[in-house]
Formats: sequence, structure tokens, C-alpha cells
Amino acid sequence: MSRNRKPPARKQPAAAARQPAVSQPVPRPDALAVALLPLRAFLGFTFCFAGLQKLANPGFFTAGNPASIQSQLAGAARRSPIHVLISPLTHVAVPLGILIAFAELAIGVGTLLGLWQRLAAAGGVLLSLMLWLTVSFHSAPYYTGADIVFVFAWTPLLLAGAGPLLSLDAYLAARAARAARAAAAGGPGEVSRREVMLKGTATAVVAFGSLVTGGLTAALGRLAGGTSKTGTPGLGLSAASSSASASSPAAQAGPQAGGSQPPGKAIGPATAVPVGQAGSFSDPATGDPSIVIQPKAGTFLAFDAVCPHAGCTVQYDPTGNVLVCPCHGSQFNATSGAVELGPATTGLTKLPVAEGKDGQLYVT
Repeated sequence: MSRNRKPPARKQPAAAARQPAVSQPVPRPDALAVALLPLRAFLGFTFCFAGLQKLANPGFFTAGNPASIQSQLAGAARRSPIHVLISPLTHVAVPLGILIAFAELAIGVGTLLGLWQRLAAAGGVLLSLMLWLTVSFHSAPYYTGADIVFVFAWTPLLLAGAGPLLSLDAYLAARAARAARAAAAGGPGEVSRREVMLKGTATAVVAFGSLVTGGLTAALGRLAGGTSKTGTPGLGLSAASSSASASSPAAQAGPQAGGSQPPGKAIGPATAVPVGQAGSFSDPATGDPSIVIQPKAGTFLAFDAVCPHAGCTVQYDPTGNVLVCPCHGSQFNATSGAVELGPATTGLTKLPVAEGKDGQLYVT
């Protein structure tokens, strides 16, 4: 046998024969928290601002103001798809407005601080959904209503949480774990109990600070803005009193006495509407808030004052000769009622009005 014979080569393991796999970058644990931080900051600041703005604005709780919680609820009771649920709330408008303002403040503060993160996001979704159903449901196209956008903007924070970045929740959890280890009791139950205690204390402190901030804001708003009512002066007659006035013998005798006054129902004296100004009344036919304008002496124009966008009550702006919605900025022509500036897509309903020889205005 030849001694120069080479031994057979050993087979390489299959794993060694394969090329090494290309390593994939591993995302950082807080990458999602970083990505959500701008959204979290925007939502938290916006809800804090919205809550404080309501508390600082005396008109928000003043029934005579067209942008008040009372007016907005009245509009929602007429136009909202859940109007059956809204109508009973009109009797508790002020407490409800205070609750909404402090809820917005609590949601905003919790989001900014990262405290009870998912609970704050759930509150944001719920409140935005309710505002969509009551305020901006009829926005057309649908994406022009901000509330539906806020519903989906809150969804990532509800599903994923805000993460550990700039989070009071994460800080309290880490502190509870350190305290448990230091006490040599590092069981999960002990850590959880410590975290609950710390979070409860932090929640109480933040809640107290928010209440004080909201109270001071409300007080300063009233000192700065006063408590006087704003809005279009009323003619002194509601739908009920207008009906009563129209059914009185004098009103009934008018049309029969040679047309001394026009047919229809009296809404108030013409002298209550000076030239270049407007007065408010309730439409005897529908009960809707309405507005009458005297652009020049002897000429009267009347409109249903319910904004078709979200049901708020419009006001007359004599400088631009337009009717303006104080809630979302829609503008309407003060002569025809047509839309001049959205988001409203349809105009105001024009009401026939005339002055009788008795000095009363009649919706004919």
C-alpha cells in the first residue's frame, strides 16, 4: 500500500457551510415613544389650553352668549344624531361645561406628564367622539371637522401608551422597584403595591394643582372679562309670548281692519332694532333662535340664526354686514343668508318679516 495516500477530507457541518446572516438593526425600546412624542405634546397642550380657555371665558357659561355651553347644547339638541341624549343635559349646562373643562385639563396634564397614560388617552378618545357627535357631525366633507381627527389622533396613545420617555408612570414604577430591592422585599407584589402608593400620591398632587390652576384661571377670566352678557339684544318675546301676542284680540283684529298690520305673529317692537343693528327672537313656527336686522330705515330682514354647520347661534357683524358663527367662524350674507365663508356648506333660512302700523314686527 502506498504511504502517500491522503486521508479523505472531512465534511463541513451544514451550519458552517452557510454564509453568516446579515444582522438586522434592532429598534431601541423607546423608539415608539420618541415617534409619539410630538403627537403627545400637541394633544396634551391642546387639551390643557381648551380646558383653561373655557374656564377663563365668562361667556362660555353665560346663557345669552351665542358661544356659551347653553347655546351649543341647544344647537346639539336640534341637530345631533344623539339629540335624545343631549336634550336632558340642557338643564344642567353650566355644571356640564365645568366638568368638560376640567376633564380636558386632566386629560391634557396626564398626557404631558405621562401619568395614567392610557386612561388619559381613553378620555381623549371619548371626549373627542362626543364632541364629534354633538358639534361637528354635520361637517361636510367629514374631514373638515376637527373632532373626528382628534378621535383617531388619540388612538395610537390608547393602543401603545406613551412609553417610558418623559413619563411619570415609568419614573414611579422604576422608583418603586428600587425601593423594594433596597428593602430586600423585591417580590412583584411588593413592587406593585409601592407603585400604586406612589402613583396615588402623584395623582393627588397633580389633581390638586390642576384644580387650583383651573380655579385661578376662572377667577382671573371673570375679573378681566366681567360678567356682562354678550350677543344680539333680544326683542323681549319668546316663541310662546309671540304666539300669545298674535292670538290677542288686537293682533287678530289687525288684518281684518283694512290691512293695518300684516298677517303672522308679532315678535316684538320695531323700535327694539335700531338702524344698522339686529335683535334676536324665537321663531314662532319652530322655536329656533332667530335674528332680525334693520340695514336701513324701514327695511327689516330676518333669518333663522341656527348655523347649519354645528347648530351654534350666529351673530350680526355690522362692520362687514355679515352674520358670523362664533363657534367655528362660518360667515353668511346678511341680505340673503348665503354662505360667504365655511365650514358651513348651506346658508341660513330666511324668514319673511314686516312691520305693522302698530309698530310691531311680524313674522309672516
